[in-house]
Amino acid sequence: MLHLNIQDLNKEIKSCTRCRLSETRKQSLVGEGNLHARIMIIAQAPGEKEDETGRMFVGPSGKVLDKLLTSANVKREEVYMTNLVKCMLPRYRRPKQDEIEKCSSYLDREIELINPRVLVPLGRYATTYVFKKYGIKLSTSEEFYKVYGKLFFSGDKKILPLQHPAALIYNPELEEVMLRNYHKLSVLSTECKWYEVCPMKRFYDAGRLNKKWVELYCRGDWESCRRYQLEERGIPHPDNMLPDGSIDELL
Repeated sequence: MLHLNIQDLNKEIKSCTRCRLSETRKQSLVGEGNLHARIMIIAQAPGEKEDETGRMFVGPSGKVLDKLLTSANVKREEVYMTNLVKCMLPRYRRPKQDEIEKCSSYLDREIELINPRVLVPLGRYATTYVFKKYGIKLSTSEEFYKVYGKLFFSGDKKILPLQHPAALIYNPELEEVMLRNYHKLSVLSTECKWYEVCPMKRFYDAGRLNKKWVELYCRGDWESCRRYQLEERGIPHPDNMLPDGSIDELL
C-alpha cells in the first residue's frame, strides 16, 4: 500500500501545474530512496542536472553530498531524499512564498507516507518550512546559521537542519564544520551505548523525565550529552545530572 500511495503521489507531482514553475521546468522531481528510511533529507529545489535527468542530487551539489554522506558513513540507499519545491527555479533564484505554499503539500504527504524518525532540511528555505510546520521558533536572520547541526524535537520528529551541500562549493572554508555537522547523521542512527544503564532511562521509564531528553540525547545526539562525555572519560557525575549538564533537584 505504501508503494502504491507513493506512486500515486509521484504521478501528481510529475503532472503538476499548480504554479508558474511548471512553465519553465523540463520535469518536476519526485523523491527517491528508501521508502522505509529512518532519515528524510529535504533539499530546496532541483538544479539544472536534476531537471534534465529527473534524479536527486546528480549535479555538482550531488558530488559534495556524496562526500559528506560517506564521511558520515551513511549510504544514499539508506535515506529518502526529496525537495521542498519540486521544480527547478529559473536562474537558481530563491523560491517565492506562493510557490512554496502551492508545492509544500506534496512534501507534507511524503512525510506522512514515509514517516521518517529524522527530518534533515538542507538550507534556509527547507529549514524554515519544517520549523514552521512543527512549531519550532525561528532564529533571527543574523543567527540562522546557528541552527545547523543542532538537533530539535517536536511531536514525534527529530529535526536536524544542515547546510546545503552547495554552500561548500561557494565557501570551501565551511568544510570542517559541515563534516562535523553531517557526522551527526551517523550518530542519530543508533542510541547511546550507555542508555540501558543510564539513570535517565530509569527516570524516563518511571515517568519522571520529559521525553525530550531521551529523544534529543539518549536516542539522538548522544555525543553532545554531558553525561556521555563524562562516562567515556570515567569521571563520576550525579544521577540527577541532565544530558545538558544541568542538575535537576527533583529527580
